[in-house]
Amino acid sequence: MKSIRKIGPGLALVMSFSLAPLGAQTADPAVRQAAAAQKQPLLDSLKEFVSIETGSRDLEGIARATELLATKLRGLGGQVEFMEPAESDIYRMADTPKQVGRIVRATFQGTGTKRILLIGHMDTVYQRGMLEKQPFRVDGNRAYGLGIADDKQGVAMLVHVVALLKSVNFADYGTLTLLVNSDEEISSPGSRALLTKAGAEHDAVMSFEATRKRELVALRACGFASVELKVEGRASHAGSAPERGVNALYELSHQILQMRDFSEPQVGLKLNWTISQAGSNRNVIPAQATAQADVRVLRVADYDRIEATVRERAGKQLLPESKVTVNFERRRPPLEATEASRKLAAHAQVLYAEAGGKLTVDDQPEGGGTDAAFAALQTKAPVIERFGLPGFGAHSADDEYVLVDAIEPRLYLAARLIMDISRGRADQ
Repeated sequence: MKSIRKIGPGLALVMSFSLAPLGAQTADPAVRQAAAAQKQPLLDSLKEFVSIETGSRDLEGIARATELLATKLRGLGGQVEFMEPAESDIYRMADTPKQVGRIVRATFQGTGTKRILLIGHMDTVYQRGMLEKQPFRVDGNRAYGLGIADDKQGVAMLVHVVALLKSVNFADYGTLTLLVNSDEEISSPGSRALLTKAGAEHDAVMSFEATRKRELVALRACGFASVELKVEGRASHAGSAPERGVNALYELSHQILQMRDFSEPQVGLKLNWTISQAGSNRNVIPAQATAQADVRVLRVADYDRIEATVRERAGKQLLPESKVTVNFERRRPPLEATEASRKLAAHAQVLYAEAGGKLTVDDQPEGGGTDAAFAALQTKAPVIERFGLPGFGAHSADDEYVLVDAIEPRLYLAARLIMDISRGRADQ
């Protein structure tokens, strides 16, 4: 049974087939055996990583977890360094903490020429103390734990993909670089510059966020931004002298109404006003008012256009005596599908079929963003997301888990793709 799905212009057809059972004769037996051997060690690593709480602002927990990661990667022969984001490299947003967690960079030198970048993140959305209610446990086919899907499984996958390659004595790459940051959940203010630079320096990028479907990799993700409007007016008594005031609420309402139609669903651009606040007392003409909007884009170029439009429109004021300030924060760019990423993803489908799997290549962006988008900003190399395990319950604090029986095929896929990129076979 064969199905064909259009996924974009140019090279737009991705095919999926009903294949032989897991363990088909075409699979690389050494890699399959090595993937099976890494299953329990990966679960052991997951337990270790999950058992350390690493909220984005929990610098002590992040230090412990990144030290554990560094120890594991050094044990595999990697050159490991901790990178503290310099103040000049931090993209400060409204919620950016004074200090952000450190980055782990591990480099493995090989005998070939290809440069491959693997990325994941250590931080979670949870507060210190929440782990007690959701410790690591395995129940049947599910491994549970706080942050296990987003993205402790990705960190464990990175470690054990490298361990798998080492166990089969594969080092035909030029350099295999691992970047694990600790500020992804707060829009990567300290690591985005490094991710962009690293993406431009490598021949392929594989990101290990969890997949929400069992057998899938992704080529696209949404970008998102925020708009904050601040209006300064002048206070006055609302009963005896309202004419002496400048009503910030009136100006804010005017601004929101004149920007209510900026969405362009046909290209995936969305701007929606979601929060507003004005005034302090019922009988006082409000001197301040603020509003915030959520912005979503599917194309990097749309950021410039929507920001310019917002700023231009904000100049058309209802009350000239008021002062209107616009703050446009580009929190995360979109990951866009390219011909290079489509080609590499199609090759990944062939490799997954070796082990009897049926891999879907998805170019429909989901709600969340990805650090892979930063890595893709200044490169023409393929960038593919969701090489992690199937994960569920992320950000919910309720029974977050990954599927245990997906460990072997997902390790096999990642390892085989690294091998073929290294040998130039993925370019064919």
